[in-house]
Amino acid sequence: MDVHNTIEDIVISRVDEVFKTLGEEGSKKFCTCNQCRMDVICYALNRLRPHYIVSHRGAARTQREGLEQQQQLADVTAMIHEGLKKVSHNQRPNFTHQVEGEGQGSDAGHPVFNVPTIMGRLFDGSNFSPIAGVDVELLCDGKLVSMKDGNWHNPYHLVSNAEGTFSFWPAPTRASKLDDQNVFSYTLRVSSPDFETLNHFFKISVLSEMFAPTSFSLERTFKLPDLYMFPPGEAEKNENLG
Repeated sequence: MDVHNTIEDIVISRVDEVFKTLGEEGSKKFCTCNQCRMDVICYALNRLRPHYIVSHRGAARTQREGLEQQQQLADVTAMIHEGLKKVSHNQRPNFTHQVEGEGQGSDAGHPVFNVPTIMGRLFDGSNFSPIAGVDVELLCDGKLVSMKDGNWHNPYHLVSNAEGTFSFWPAPTRASKLDDQNVFSYTLRVSSPDFETLNHFFKISVLSEMFAPTSFSLERTFKLPDLYMFPPGEAEKNENLG
């Protein structure tokens, strides 16, 4: 069953219109970079009631609800402008906030390898509880892998409310041609004085594409098996007992 939130479509479309108008007007009051655009979309969606449909008939019915849709659009627009003010006054410090087209990377317009987001969970092997307070590193050829943007960190610091879950989104890398295949070899490393160092090796096969995705999607995720860390000597003791 394909469930879809129609409010998401309305918000994204309306934000695009607002940001396009601001760009054409050369607004200096509000930042119109892609990161702030995504932040405004998230701000609005987190505060608006979703409207889900499960079929094409639901979509058609939504189109017929003219009066209700007008009020809905007014509510969405008001929330977007509220989000625009909040985001512009609290811009993320780890971004250049360049408007699309300004200072873009050299890979624009070239085929690229889009490695999917990498997700996994880390547990204490002695009691099976989620681990917190450690840094998880994603390495390739012994070096930290560059992330897609400043929203994704490497190393990834595990906090207590993350329940052991970590995630990475490697930056796209240029390919020589479209539909080319490459296998990326990674090492996941976790070091902590309370545990034996963990090194987990894995590979991801990727086909090159012409464009890099601009937003995170669970459909493009490489899920690692649950990983376990043991206090010094604990793993050997368990093996001897077995």
